[in-house]
Amino acid sequence: MANGKDLRIRSHVISEGANRVPNRAMLRAVGFTDEDFKKPMIGVASTWSEVTPCNMHINDLAVHAKQGARDNGGAPLIFNTITVSDGISMGHEGMLFSLPSREAIADSIEIVTGAERFDGIVAIGGCDKNTPACLMAIGRLNVPAVYVYGGTIQPGKLDGKDVDIVTAFEAVGLYHDGKMTEEELHKVECSVCPGPGACGGMYTANTMAAAAEAMGMTLPGSSSTPAISPGKAEECAAAGKQVIALLEQEIYPRDIMTKKAFENAITVVMALGGSTNAFLHLLAIAHSAGVDLSLDDFEEIRLRVPHLADLKPSGQFVMQDLNDIGGIPGVMKLLLAEGLLHGDCLTVTGKTIAENLAEASGLQADQTIIRPLDKPLKPNGPLVVLRGNLAPEGAVAKMSGMKIQRFVGPAKVYDSEAEATEAILQNQIHKGDVVVIRYCGPKGGPGMPEMLSVTALIVGKGLGGAVALITDGRFSGGSHGFVVGHVSPEAQVGGPIGLLKNGDTVVIDSETQQITFEVTDEELAARKQAWVQPPFKVNSGVLAKYSRQVSSASKGAVTDLFE
Repeated sequence: MANGKDLRIRSHVISEGANRVPNRAMLRAVGFTDEDFKKPMIGVASTWSEVTPCNMHINDLAVHAKQGARDNGGAPLIFNTITVSDGISMGHEGMLFSLPSREAIADSIEIVTGAERFDGIVAIGGCDKNTPACLMAIGRLNVPAVYVYGGTIQPGKLDGKDVDIVTAFEAVGLYHDGKMTEEELHKVECSVCPGPGACGGMYTANTMAAAAEAMGMTLPGSSSTPAISPGKAEECAAAGKQVIALLEQEIYPRDIMTKKAFENAITVVMALGGSTNAFLHLLAIAHSAGVDLSLDDFEEIRLRVPHLADLKPSGQFVMQDLNDIGGIPGVMKLLLAEGLLHGDCLTVTGKTIAENLAEASGLQADQTIIRPLDKPLKPNGPLVVLRGNLAPEGAVAKMSGMKIQRFVGPAKVYDSEAEATEAILQNQIHKGDVVVIRYCGPKGGPGMPEMLSVTALIVGKGLGGAVALITDGRFSGGSHGFVVGHVSPEAQVGGPIGLLKNGDTVVIDSETQQITFEVTDEELAARKQAWVQPPFKVNSGVLAKYSRQVSSASKGAVTDLFE
């Protein structure tokens, strides 16, 4: 499909000529009138679903977005796409479908928008894969668009303390270690998710929502406004209005989603201490928008951006707490004042980042969630790119909350998450070990499953920071500890992680940014010669298609990279 400004008011072809009578007849059946055929058609992409609290309220939000577009001269239609719950799919084979769902969501929005010839889009997402998927579709289509984040969940309460979904995962480890009773575990289960909204800490959903706002693709405040806030419905109505304005002003997503906009997104993610999944998703969005972005860009920005946010999983607070003291606009205003953001980047408001932030109130003076620039949690961003003979194409680590920067230990190698989980439960993992979980990459998983259950078990058993974990899979934004993911090339394609043996000494050094294993060149060559690629695990259906099309994690694990 062609991209660009020649597509403006594409749907008006429906009203031209007798051969368009069947098109108009179909639309009359869904409520269009003669006047509607003179208006731009706006698609409202809704990720509503009852399968997850992240998205259970989005149907109502879509209705507000539709009304906002209609009240301001548009002819809007709501359409749905799928979503899955990362939390519910965690720790079993369901997680294999999580990352592929990103592609399915992006593809479906592109397909419906392309088929129906919408002139503009309001896309509303909630769970982890929704935000990147919506932005990927928007980048591909390049029709005027606004993204709306469904919002964060409120923290649950248990014994007077805030709890969330990661509390539940870590409680399982405490239970298996005899430190929590079944009754106490049940209380945790019943307390951590009190209603609508995405997981409350600086996990993947909130990380990517903040990135979308920093990129300029949302209205100001979208990423930190809670799901249950009346302001969220108002935002959706405003988004419906604004997409009409973008059409009138001929402002297109690729005018907004520039290289400098991605640099702003990375800057905010680093300052917040966001999820390592930001690497995968921002690389994928950039690919869809035609922007040249690489792991080196993340590292360059990390070195000049301090970690400021005391947010879960490695900190104390959740997104709603941040919203109460100024939200993401307050954080961005602070970063802009220090020269860390490109203030001249265009946004969906039609104004620049600097112009939007001039209207923001900033952070409260007495707050403790966001540290001042001269007293950061860490002087550099905590999301580190590692390379070495174990990960020639790169790997990523999240070092927020870690007191040690270097880990050396013997490898305990497992070819699946299930094997590693059993080893942890059987107390076969000890302080100083490097747990290796491989054949879990985009192709090998397939689907690059998250390892929150494993990391939570490690923390629950009191081994957080005392053992390291490396994988060619990935981690939930809720994971913390000495963990390294996205090891590339992955084991399935013959990457060095597939050549590791039990007892090999592994060195992980976040200061020198190296991840290596101690093996002679001769031994490594012999192992490569002896290695035999295992068959793909799935030979039919969506996972089979995905495993054969997906790129390396170092390229964003996209399925449309044809070189």
